[in-house]
Amino acid sequence: MAKTYKLYVGGAFPRSESGRSYPVTAADGRLLAHAALASRKDVRDAVSAARAAFPGWSGATAYNRGQVLYRVAEMLQGRRDQCVDAVADAEGLPRAEATRLVDAAVDRWVWYAGWTDKVASVFGSVNPVAGPLVNWSTPEPTGVVGVLAPQGSSLLGLVDVLAPVLATGCTAVVVAAERRPLPAIELAEVLATSDVPGGVANLLTGRVAELAPWLAAHAEVAALDLAGAPEDLAADLERDAAATVKRVLPRPAAEPDPTRAPGVTRLRAWTEIKTVWHPVGR
Repeated sequence: MAKTYKLYVGGAFPRSESGRSYPVTAADGRLLAHAALASRKDVRDAVSAARAAFPGWSGATAYNRGQVLYRVAEMLQGRRDQCVDAVADAEGLPRAEATRLVDAAVDRWVWYAGWTDKVASVFGSVNPVAGPLVNWSTPEPTGVVGVLAPQGSSLLGLVDVLAPVLATGCTAVVVAAERRPLPAIELAEVLATSDVPGGVANLLTGRVAELAPWLAAHAEVAALDLAGAPEDLAADLERDAAATVKRVLPRPAAEPDPTRAPGVTRLRAWTEIKTVWHPVGR
């Protein structure tokens, strides 16, 4: 009997409140499992969990967040064989190619873990001013980030959009690749058994077109990554996000190659710059 997987919300694995699920097939059409079909109520629950976890995660030291993300990489490495099987089945790849992608996902966690204590020094600055004042700018986490994971790259693409959210001190609600959710579920099990506090990363499976509008319109979601948004829905999601003045990372014209070298675009996207003025006198 095919297994039915659950959602990952608040550090636990609840069923969808709707009780629905949908079949997940391999690239060759084989039935692999069933995944929970999340509802708008599940979106609200995930956002509430992420919002509750935000003060603790954003208030942790950058060093501590880095150690936690390093631990995620270690745990993912420990589940390497299971993840390779999941990626090979989901994407129809030879095992050697799937292994390369899983190893790249581990390396990607390590890369972003190394950035946690460098964001402030690289993105912040001390600004020259005229007068007896000192003025400096420091980056701060934006808040809860809604992430539509890439539809093509089921694990590496997901890590590429989730890791920078956590590295900057934000919390995340992720909608996994609709037809390829099993590698994301493997990652959720890694997060649950690592040191990531419950609620910092929440993962929903289901229909992107059904869940994305509720995520885009939710007032407690501070930013939105449209990496995996359906092309015909992207403009509507941007308009929904504008109603609550969210930061939005637009849907790319074509899904980027996740094996490319990572950059700092998403690190910058999920930080707000706070400028402080202070008088200086004798």
